[in-house]
Amino acid sequence: MNQAANGPKPWVLISGATSGFGEATALTLSAAGWNVLLAGRRQERLERVALACQTAGAEAHIAAWDVRDREATDHGVAQLMQAAGLGSGDGDPKLRALVNNAGLAVGKGPFDEGLDDDWARMLDTNVKGLLFLARACVPYMCAGSRMVNMGSIAGKQVYTGGNVYCASKHAVDALSQAMRIDLVDRGIGVSQICPGAAETEFSMVRFKGDAEAAEAVYQGYDPLVAQDIADAVEFVLSRPGHVCINDMVIMPTAQASAHHWNKQPS
Repeated sequence: MNQAANGPKPWVLISGATSGFGEATALTLSAAGWNVLLAGRRQERLERVALACQTAGAEAHIAAWDVRDREATDHGVAQLMQAAGLGSGDGDPKLRALVNNAGLAVGKGPFDEGLDDDWARMLDTNVKGLLFLARACVPYMCAGSRMVNMGSIAGKQVYTGGNVYCASKHAVDALSQAMRIDLVDRGIGVSQICPGAAETEFSMVRFKGDAEAAEAVYQGYDPLVAQDIADAVEFVLSRPGHVCINDMVIMPTAQASAHHWNKQPS
């Protein structure tokens, strides 16, 4: 369903919009009739993605900050809402969707060999960052608005070496359920999308720039790509008002669970 056919273009805020799922989602929703508010840490990349969204027909505004910083998040959201002409008052235009996408994994090994800085980065981004952004955006949302939290198969099943990352994504799973309950009386739908193995910058970040280790994750099978998840986000946001896709798990055909694969020798 093309949003533009229903009247003025709705606004969506997308975090982690500089690459991967966030970038693909921004471009997909721009082509589907949305205007976009793009957040991320890297200003130059945000500018590049915003230009591509504008080329696709969207109005686009950007703000660069780190979602781990609560005050920066509050300020960044207010800045984007002002740029889009959205407000928190009863008669103000509203934010129609939030794609709470920013997240990462850092390191992969036994928990007793984990680094404090890695743990803090994952928990502060994946859990507190998600909470900070959701809380900042909700006052600008209304009945009919939707929130999409980016979860993971790691939020459903724990796997070797995943420990703290899995814990953070299990928290996203729990928070998505809790947010759905907290917001149901306000008519705001909350969805979670949980990808399996997807070839993005994710593994490069997890293995701290070790390209060989990152590439090995995707050998022997066809992984998901960012567009697969962007298409899922667009589907969730295009459902009729009485429909909320609560939870969606998406994996490559070669992956049956966090532990079961059909990998072919390369």
